[in-house]
Amino acid sequence: MQTIEFPITDEFINLKNVVIMNEKSNISTENLSRRDFVRTSALVAGGILTLGVEQSAYAAGNDVIKIALVGCGGRGTGAAVQALKSKQNVKLVAMADAFKDRLDDSFSNVQKSFSGNKDRIDVPDSNKFVGFDGYKKAIALADVVILATPPGFRPMHFEEAIKAGKHVFMEKPVATDIPGIRKVLDMAELAKQKKLNVVVGLQRHYQTNYRELMKRIQDGMIGEITSAQVYWNNDGVWVKERQAGQTEMEYQMRNWYYFNWLCGDHIVEQHIHNIDVVNWAKNAYPIKAQGMGGRQVRNGKDHGEIYDHHFVEFEYEDGTIMNSQCRHIPGTMSRVSEFLQGTKGKATTNGATTIMDLKGNKLWEHRGKEDPDPYQQEHDELFAAIAKGEFKFQDGENGAKSTLTSIMGRLATYSGQVITLSEAMKSEINLMPKTLAWDANPLILPDKDGFYPIAIPGKTKVI
Repeated sequence: MQTIEFPITDEFINLKNVVIMNEKSNISTENLSRRDFVRTSALVAGGILTLGVEQSAYAAGNDVIKIALVGCGGRGTGAAVQALKSKQNVKLVAMADAFKDRLDDSFSNVQKSFSGNKDRIDVPDSNKFVGFDGYKKAIALADVVILATPPGFRPMHFEEAIKAGKHVFMEKPVATDIPGIRKVLDMAELAKQKKLNVVVGLQRHYQTNYRELMKRIQDGMIGEITSAQVYWNNDGVWVKERQAGQTEMEYQMRNWYYFNWLCGDHIVEQHIHNIDVVNWAKNAYPIKAQGMGGRQVRNGKDHGEIYDHHFVEFEYEDGTIMNSQCRHIPGTMSRVSEFLQGTKGKATTNGATTIMDLKGNKLWEHRGKEDPDPYQQEHDELFAAIAKGEFKFQDGENGAKSTLTSIMGRLATYSGQVITLSEAMKSEINLMPKTLAWDANPLILPDKDGFYPIAIPGKTKVI
């Protein structure tokens, strides 16, 4: 074990009782106050970080890269297939899910969807783990772990994988509450020290048109960004009706999108993609948020506790404002895109990815009809790096910070208050159930009529 001392600074917006690590990286200490979030955890308490220097279970040159899938829903199944389609010598060796039927369906669908070498799928019944703790057994068998459960479980699963020395692909968002964010930030730091690759499913970072757009923005084509608008407006997603005989835990797990401990609300689960794009362009993260939202259409018993619309004004340290809107209401305008205004021009991803000058003259456009699939690209690049023994991907920190931005938006709309970064990061409100078992109750329960409590701006306390 190696102990490294880091000097402590209070540069970041004068936060009290919060420490910032001044670490060796490509981020200068002069820019910490603008570009880095604080990490409040035992890992950095007192400025001391104790590191294990063990490497990943997979070493470059080994014949097979073994994969475990944790979370066997549609996204997890798709991610497993994409991993198997990479050019490297990979093999799916273990699977875990809370529900046996979902695991069985996933295994069947992986077999049907992967048209390549069937020898890449080697998951005997002994390596299929069902229940809340099955993830530990699956992770132990692999070199690379795919984490695709509902996001509330992500912090604990990520912690298990990193402490076990595994490379990770994990879906966004990476948490649903602030204690979860702090844990992911801790583990992202530990992953760096262990030289473990971490890719987060914010796939726009692996999408050609966004990569080309960011090159031009960061080279100054639109000048300094002064404002931004981001959108995820559409009809919404699936609903799972309550079935006879289900415990409350099973019902919420099946209908996970509508409960904050599992999903985080759609501003976190979906809209994070658009919010993250502006964070990427700014190379910074908002320091405060205020906004409004509610439930106007999606307000039935099966709609749990989340809102169907949010509008948030995020403010960065330099005064830039990002206006954010997301809506799940059928029959309304659909738009999923980003718009950035700069001192020299403007950029949009609505339709074609385009940059124009201030007079509306087109400076650059990317339509990308033959671009690679970004969902496949993130796996291709991850597994290529692992096969070469390269430590190349450190997405965990950005994934946590953009998730935090989204959570700040939810806290602002639920409370009707201005939420600052310093306030948010001190929150000890943990949304996870105290016990994970089928006969245990989640923290939020329905009333006698079957309806769940809903946040009321001006009354609900969120921090």
